[in-house]
Amino acid sequence: MEKTSERNTAAFTHLSTLSQYIIPFGNYIFPVIIWSSYKDKSEFADHHGKQALNFQLSLLLYTLILALIAIPIFISLVLQNIPMEAVFNDDDFYIRNFNFQGNIGLLSIGITAVLLFGLLKFVEFFLVIYASIKASNGELYKYPLTIPFIK
Repeated sequence: MEKTSERNTAAFTHLSTLSQYIIPFGNYIFPVIIWSSYKDKSEFADHHGKQALNFQLSLLLYTLILALIAIPIFISLVLQNIPMEAVFNDDDFYIRNFNFQGNIGLLSIGITAVLLFGLLKFVEFFLVIYASIKASNGELYKYPLTIPFIK
């Protein structure tokens, strides 16, 4: 049975990944600091630290893949429509001469990649909360679809 301090450390390791919403790269910095401080002291904290870091690294990889799909698509669509004209009226703003013809397939792939990114961030938030609850209850938890970078 894990001690309360070990369970709290493991739960805090998971929760520290949410610092990404306040501090850039906080989802990597704080779990690494906590995990490296406690990995030799507790097997339980070591397991949860590895899981939190592996999950964050996996999400980074998935995000990079989605960005490599979406960004070139949107840039190419804008560059193909360079002679577009922005019109400002009293209360209206619209763009003329922007043509989606022949690019609906690419546009739908780009939009799908952006939506998948949003879904990924939404699911990440709830999985982090769930993992921290499991850790605070003294249970081992493994995130789904996680690549084991750190073994």
